[in-house]
Amino acid sequence: MMNDERNFNEMLLLRRNKLKELRDLGKDPFKIEKYDVSHKSLYIINNFDELEGKQVSVAGRIMSKRGQGKVGFYDIQDSEGRIQLFVKMDIIGEETYKLLKTYDIGDIVGIKGEVFKTKMGEISIRGKEITLLSKSLQILPEKWHGLKDTDLRYRQRYVDLIVNPDVKKTFVIRSKIIKYIREFLDNRDFIEVDTPVLSTLAGGASARPFITHHNALDIEMYLRIALELPLKRLIVGGFDRVYEMSRVFRNEGMDATHNPEFTMLELYQAYADYEDMMEIVEGVYSYVSNKLSGSTKITFQGEEIDLTPPWPRVRMVDAVTEHTGVNFDKITDIEEAKKEAKKLKLDLKGNESIGEIIAEAFDKYVEDRLIQPVFITHHPVEISPLAKKDPQDSRYTHRFEPFICRNEAGNAFSELNDPIDQKERFMSQVKKREAGDEEAHMMDYDFINALEVGLPPTGGLGIGIDRMVMLFTNQSSIRDVILFPTMKPIDSK
Repeated sequence: MMNDERNFNEMLLLRRNKLKELRDLGKDPFKIEKYDVSHKSLYIINNFDELEGKQVSVAGRIMSKRGQGKVGFYDIQDSEGRIQLFVKMDIIGEETYKLLKTYDIGDIVGIKGEVFKTKMGEISIRGKEITLLSKSLQILPEKWHGLKDTDLRYRQRYVDLIVNPDVKKTFVIRSKIIKYIREFLDNRDFIEVDTPVLSTLAGGASARPFITHHNALDIEMYLRIALELPLKRLIVGGFDRVYEMSRVFRNEGMDATHNPEFTMLELYQAYADYEDMMEIVEGVYSYVSNKLSGSTKITFQGEEIDLTPPWPRVRMVDAVTEHTGVNFDKITDIEEAKKEAKKLKLDLKGNESIGEIIAEAFDKYVEDRLIQPVFITHHPVEISPLAKKDPQDSRYTHRFEPFICRNEAGNAFSELNDPIDQKERFMSQVKKREAGDEEAHMMDYDFINALEVGLPPTGGLGIGIDRMVMLFTNQSSIRDVILFPTMKPIDSK
């Protein structure tokens, strides 16, 4: 191991010595500010018949080199793919050829030359002019020990993207998904808006916030945990359809589906309800799927998933009954509910309501069994402080969560617009917070004031974009769809 490390360090030193030699020759690559690129690799390959024999200018990173004597072959990687560079000493000149031979894998070069096809049938560029644009002073992992360390891949995503083409493909697809979501909503007359990341209150979700300090105002502020409350204020102000797709921040644990900062889509539609939001969820998922693959059927982690609307609707309490045999819908006595919870071995603190017990039973016994798309509806009022109550049964709300392949994919409801009811629910949340629940809602008097001004009947929806990308790119970890996932510092103990 010590010999490997010594050899590695010697190779790093050799690269720095090469840079010094270039500078001594007056050929410092870092002084070059611009290079005119006429074509990308993929375009040249796809349009060979049109470009054969023509001059092109390409720039990219050297990924491999081979050859001997007066002929050399180099694989050049740009943002779209790879193309072969063919060089002959009698074409580019002896001095340039000798210099080119000293270039390392990872170096970035500019190439001017003629498009042709080798005797082996590979589309290539016959180099006539080679310019070193940037010297790589590090060694790409695949040429040394391989980039197999998952943590290292996330910490050095820039290297991961270079040596693992499929990783880059995932993020290209992510960009397309976001584009298609915007298309879907824009075509339905939604307006995209921006709301504050920093706030004096953290609201709109049950989550522990990140706290920071504003020096000039000398006040504590919070990174937003949701987009909800400012967007609903805009509905009050007269916008009928708004959405925002942005980062939100929750000071919580990390696992395969959770990262402390993640991308959330939230939208609100005046004069609509939670059933309208179901149609939007079905619509946006099927729209994105069709745009990406021309089908509403996909494969995720070996499971065949059919996103074709309509999706089934199942009340949460009914799903719990189906999978546990306990009908909490018929239980009105809290002590009886606790006895059933004990039989189900639920992890309770002792002060839960019947609604909270239903939610715990759902998390433990139902969620992992939901493979095909389904809407779980009518969440208990105790866990839904911003949703309208079901007029037929005030224990439940007009709220739903879509589930796909065991993962919750969003959250939506008919928005509570009764300021008196909302204030009472906030007060209930405040009591929980005072009792030590750091995820309970804070009291937001300005939001109550906004409701008193008048919020029309409104449907609201939130979709976790990262989980949506996981589904469409067949990735099992959220870290594989976030370019720079949250990581513990290497030197942290």
